[in-house]
Parts: sequence; structure tokens; C-alpha cells
Amino acid sequence: MMRARPLAGLRAWLITDDKAGMQVQARGVAEALGVTWELKEVAPQGLWRFAAPYGPPDPRDGVGPGKLLSPPWPDIAIATGRLSIPYIRALRRQAGVATFTVVLQDPKTTANTADLIWVPEHDRRRGANVMTTLTAPHSFSPERLAELRQSAPPAIAGLPGLRVAVILGGKNAVYKFTDADDDRLEASIASIARLGASFMVTPSRRSHQRLIRAVERATQGSPRFIWDGSGDNPYPAFLAHADLFVVTGDSVNMTGEPLVTGRPVYVFEPSGGSAKFRRFHESLRRYGATRSLPPEVKTLEGWTYQPLNSAAEIALAIEQRLARRRGMLSGLLSASAGVSAGNA
Repeated sequence: MMRARPLAGLRAWLITDDKAGMQVQARGVAEALGVTWELKEVAPQGLWRFAAPYGPPDPRDGVGPGKLLSPPWPDIAIATGRLSIPYIRALRRQAGVATFTVVLQDPKTTANTADLIWVPEHDRRRGANVMTTLTAPHSFSPERLAELRQSAPPAIAGLPGLRVAVILGGKNAVYKFTDADDDRLEASIASIARLGASFMVTPSRRSHQRLIRAVERATQGSPRFIWDGSGDNPYPAFLAHADLFVVTGDSVNMTGEPLVTGRPVYVFEPSGGSAKFRRFHESLRRYGATRSLPPEVKTLEGWTYQPLNSAAEIALAIEQRLARRRGMLSGLLSASAGVSAGNA
């Protein structure tokens, strides 16, 4: 069933920098709300960039008449990313109660930065205006996946047996992906191939060639579709049509998106990691959504869990808090009108 969207049609601004992962999260919440949204991409320079999130917005784009963020103010503003925080804070001061403000991810500033702050559960921040979910928001709603399942691209429709989607990340500031890690992943996926699975493989922009070649070798001889970067990214179709997922655990977004399907997800963790990532992966295992990818998969296990749809949870919190605000404002206006009538 489609969830009700009581705020559908309202205007929203998505205030982010140019990072695709940040924009994905903000867009996912906006789409769950059903609002009409406009992307406001901020790019402060020099001292203003260095001072974010604590300083003011860059006055060259800034907030106010004639600026990047100028009236008429939106009903809702959703900001994410360090560089966006000075702008959402200034917007809240200027727009007041006309705009309900939301920050996705810890702004590293005070609680009054926004009306609502969302952080993933593995983050330590808590407070009266803070909410948490296990996974990050994204735009793959159950309704969108149901629509995608109505038909499959020929390259996917022709894959026999159990379809395994392999979603590859790569090296970052936290995870190393050593040669030994690549070899471990190759061995694990080769063991799945021996059980008769077919494969849908998608690398990311961070995937290094040695990792991609390792997966190519592991799936050689099995029915497979490996996206080579040409044409439209088949990733949405992979989410819709996979029976099982193997995901490298170097990205919160990438790990969380398949969990909206309710289907089994194996997580491969390369060398490195951090306390926050360890808390994230442990919370998903406790929930029953993911399992660590073993060195050798001996049977094609299946397990179930309640799908995780963080965008819808965040949207519901915004709807409830905005309804309360409007109710309080309506009450104040009614009381003020009553006092005026009594003094007349």
C-alpha cells in the first residue's frame, strides 16, 4: 500500500553540496514526502568553506533577497553535508516558522541548527529534536521497486536460477581494500557460483580495477550481467530483481539501499574500518537484515526481515512535527483573536 502524503504539493529546498551521496539522501526524503523540491547546491569558497559548519554562509551566494536562497521561503528545507549547515542555520533565522528545517547527518553544531536532525543510529548524537534510523534515506521506495518489478531488462530477464546482485564499492578513507581483500571476495563469490547462482554485478566510481577483475574471474562461466559503465546504470533493476545481495561494506548508503527489499544481504568487510562503521554493521546484523559474507558459501541461504525504509520514517517524523507546529500556531492565533474580540 502507498503511504499517505499529507504534505504533498508543498515546496521544499534541498540544500547540499555537489556530493551525489548527500543529494541522494535529501532527494529520498523529499520524494517520500511527495513535495515539489528544488535543489540548492551550495559551494562556499575560501574562508567560508573552511569555517563550515560553524561560520556564516558565503556572502557571495548566501541567504536573503537576491541571494541563492531568497524569498519566497519554502515550506520545508532539507540540508545535508558540512557545507550546507551555515545556510540552513541562516535560513532558519530569516524564515522563522514559515519554513520547517531539517538536517540529515550530524551538523556538528548546536541543537537549534534545525527543527529536526536525523542521524543514523550508529551516530552518538541524541536530543529532543534528533531522530535515528538504522539506515540512511534514499529514493528506492517500495512503490518504485514494485513498478520496476513489472518488467525486467532483457539482460536480467534471461538470467536463470537464483539471481545474486554484487554491489562493489572501493577504497576510501576508512577501508583499504588490500590485494588480500580482493582475493577473499573472489573466493567467496566463486563459492556462490559453484552453487548454480547467476550474477548481476555493478561497480562504483571508487571500484579499483583489481577488485573488478577479481569478481569477473569469480563469476566466469556463470550466467551473468556485468555493467561496464556504458548506457544507463542498471542498479535500480538489480535492486528490484535480485534474490540475494553481496555488498562491500565500505558505504552506508550502498549497504542500506538493498535492505528496502527485505531480501538477504551478505556484507563483505575489507581491511580497515572504524568504530562508527562497526556499530553500523553490527546493528544491521542484530536486526537480522545482513550477515557477514563467509570465506566459503556452502548453501544459498534465505532469511527474511522487515524491510528498512528510512526515507519514509523521516518523512513521517517531519509530517508529525509540522502538524504539531501548525496546530500550536492555529491555537495561538485563535487565542489572540479571542483576546482582541474581548477587548473590542
